Amino acid sequence: MHKKLFIPGPVEVKSDVLQKMATPMIGHRTKEASELQKRITEKMRKVFHTNEEILLSTSSGSGLMEGAIRSCTAKKAAVFSVGAFGNRWYEMAKANNVPADLYEVEWGNANTPELVDEVLSTGKYDLITITHNETSTGIMNPVEEIAKVIKKYPEVVWCLDTVSSMGGAKVEVDKLGVDICITSTQKAIGLPPGLAICTFSKKAIERAEKVENRGFYLDLLRLHKYILKKDHQYPSTPSLSHMFALDYQLDRIMEEGIENRYQRHIEMAKYVREWAKKHFELFADERYLSNTLTTIKNTKGISVADLNKKLGERGFAISNGYGKLKEKTFRIAHMADTTLEEVKELLQNIDEILGF
Repeated sequence: MHKKLFIPGPVEVKSDVLQKMATPMIGHRTKEASELQKRITEKMRKVFHTNEEILLSTSSGSGLMEGAIRSCTAKKAAVFSVGAFGNRWYEMAKANNVPADLYEVEWGNANTPELVDEVLSTGKYDLITITHNETSTGIMNPVEEIAKVIKKYPEVVWCLDTVSSMGGAKVEVDKLGVDICITSTQKAIGLPPGLAICTFSKKAIERAEKVENRGFYLDLLRLHKYILKKDHQYPSTPSLSHMFALDYQLDRIMEEGIENRYQRHIEMAKYVREWAKKHFELFADERYLSNTLTTIKNTKGISVADLNKKLGERGFAISNGYGKLKEKTFRIAHMADTTLEEVKELLQNIDEILGF
């Protein structure tokens, strides 16, 4: 029996979108491949709210995160973390011998503009990483306020992880001044995992030109130069199956209306939050709650593993807490093409299992 997924990726994928993955192959050096990528670029620009170049990578979002911090750090990176995935960016920097410092706040809290200003004012850093939406804690950082601070430091390249929010929450890349905004297909966009997508600003391009050891497969400058030279083709064979499905899914997103999609995510988030506050507690600071996932504090001491097992018997799946939060929290995702009615059905089943 298939379990309907309410986990922070992979998400439920509509059957017609899945069918597009079965589209017969084309040559990745053909005019058809170029046209496919151009269509994706134009539509992704609308999702990202940007006029900058769009890069694709046949990898998870982590691939482009690693590529970004390696390709564009000339001096030193300031890595701001609100949870497990912010920490991952720091681990990537160290593994690639990229100078970096980690600024981690207590899990459940957000990065503040004041902290970012304090760190950047030292003049030690020429690149900053921020996690927009942290799935381990359910925090959505106040990037609009943080952006005002970062604009005071025009020499700093801003990398933003929107892996679990882009397509489900409004992030206006150009308005914010983000240089590399990264997402991937298996979360709010609503595709199977396997493809990552990012924006690449002119400032990021100029910075990458000054960095010698950018790697190879994940060298963002190399990707950028190649697609310009080769009419939107890629130096390595991309996942054409994902590209067929992404092209189709972006049409579905535009048909729904991007603002309507954001509002649907907000409505689902509000419903889950109210349910969580009624029966448990929210883990994250309520001023900075995610619109695509809710992390719930296990105040009743239930066995989350047992709950998920019983949910599985009914055809549903949620997520246990991540890492050190396992069994201390549980997580309910409400993203991609999930509807409010489906969220209500899930919570009704949890109520029945737990006797609420």
